[in-house]
Amino acid sequence: MKKSLFILLLIIVSTYNGKAQLIPAPENLKIEKGHFVLDATTGISIENADKAESIKLMSYIINRIATETNVVVSNKKQSKKNISVEILRTLNENLGKEGYLLNISSSEIQITANSYAGLFYGTQSLLQYIIANNTQTPIKIPCLSISDKPNVAWRGMVMDVSRHFYNVKAIKELLDLMAFYKLNIFHWHLADNEGWRLEIKKFPKLTEVGAWRTEIPGSIFYKKDSTYAKKLDGKSYQYGGFYTQAQIKEVVAYAKDRNITVVPEIDVPGHSGAALSAYPEFSCEKHTQETPNSALWNGVVKPENVNLNYCAGQESTFKFLEDVFTEVMSLFPSQYIHVGGDEVDKSYWKKCPNCQKRMAENSLKDENALQSYFIKRIAQFLEKNNRKIIGWDEILEGGAPTNATVMSWRGKKGGIEAAKLKQDVIMAPNNPLYFNRVQEDPKNEPYGEIFSINTLEKVYNYSLIPTELSSEEAKYIIGGQFAIWTEHISSVEHLEYILLPRMPAFAENLWSTPANKNYNSFISRLNQGHYDYWKSNGIRFHPKYYTKSVY
Repeated sequence: MKKSLFILLLIIVSTYNGKAQLIPAPENLKIEKGHFVLDATTGISIENADKAESIKLMSYIINRIATETNVVVSNKKQSKKNISVEILRTLNENLGKEGYLLNISSSEIQITANSYAGLFYGTQSLLQYIIANNTQTPIKIPCLSISDKPNVAWRGMVMDVSRHFYNVKAIKELLDLMAFYKLNIFHWHLADNEGWRLEIKKFPKLTEVGAWRTEIPGSIFYKKDSTYAKKLDGKSYQYGGFYTQAQIKEVVAYAKDRNITVVPEIDVPGHSGAALSAYPEFSCEKHTQETPNSALWNGVVKPENVNLNYCAGQESTFKFLEDVFTEVMSLFPSQYIHVGGDEVDKSYWKKCPNCQKRMAENSLKDENALQSYFIKRIAQFLEKNNRKIIGWDEILEGGAPTNATVMSWRGKKGGIEAAKLKQDVIMAPNNPLYFNRVQEDPKNEPYGEIFSINTLEKVYNYSLIPTELSSEEAKYIIGGQFAIWTEHISSVEHLEYILLPRMPAFAENLWSTPANKNYNSFISRLNQGHYDYWKSNGIRFHPKYYTKSVY
């Protein structure tokens, strides 16, 4: 009796999955009668796409289906049962660049789009249906038709690898999760006070020195079980790591195949303690130092005793940074380069004769204007190389470069100001989009920041467009990002726990139209295979809304 009831429930839930298990929720979905049976007699064909893209997408689909189901489909078109993937010969303006059509009948699965990006996202929706219905043999996928496209163009995440380093394997796993939920921007925070993570061949000490710091057991940065922590003595450890240029290229290519653009961030003029530990001559005070560690955060070492800012008063600083950014641009094809610009301690500049001279020579009224001068110099260099800059909202202080995109993290104020100036804006407010902040009562959570409690519901219901903007001004809000700052996040398991299920909540918030968003429906869909998919793959997640379904 219990076994019969279990099978009945399985059939009911599997059928319901066909109607509503997709995350993000699609723009239009219609369920038809019947099923497509996925098995080894199924073929696959790709039409009208670039040859290299066709090969990659064909390989991706075959490998993913085999990995998830143990079914190996044929790489040749089959007349009786086929997965047909095709770039449309005539542009479908409604779909845009990333939209797709997914039609499933009993004999054919058809994915069509205007571009590779659309085909890839149609594939992700198909994979979600395959995974959700992989509860019986043979696998039966419901017949349906979907027309879908994103509501917001820029759908990203910030990943800080300076405070804690994550290897290439971990980054690729993160990119796979992003792709599964149709996120398209990976903002890689590669340099900060506590670690420089990118090989720069002209300046090898950036990684020889700046990629490593001494940590004390028990500190917020200490990670005893790290592969990258080498014991020096009974009290302290050397912690760090970096990516070679070959590894960077590998990650960028991996992301591109998943329609993800990698945007590098090299923070200037502040948050630069690791770089200045390697090359102190580009600071104001020029004293030697070790790469800053948690002693700086814990107040043991005062900021005035550590070089954290580049000197804005000497030309050698700008020559150094131009050389660094030249190598950065050679590794990252992204149109955008993020230059930071946040939390600059201007007390260094107030005491620096060179900086004060620069201010006098350029009629700069204060240190905010000097920061504006600094950011504009970097922006001009990048623009000469056909790149655009992004900066945190502090770049508005003293005046941002005209063509800069502003990333608003201190609430919505910076985003509103920039949009009213007719500058592009990416919203990334710390409340609720900093995922390193706890998501429930701090007493029941792993250690994390408690400046705000960024619950799943707050993330899902976050309103991207500030009400203070007119409809014309709102056009400058090009998208949003959530962020993970890793001062307290030292392991992949902890990273996954703070990421899920808030990542898919954020993804649906930006992808789906307001008419298709419903928080209770989202929770229901999480329990139609998503939680269980993570669990079966050893991916940790926050369990509050997990109902332990029959999968």
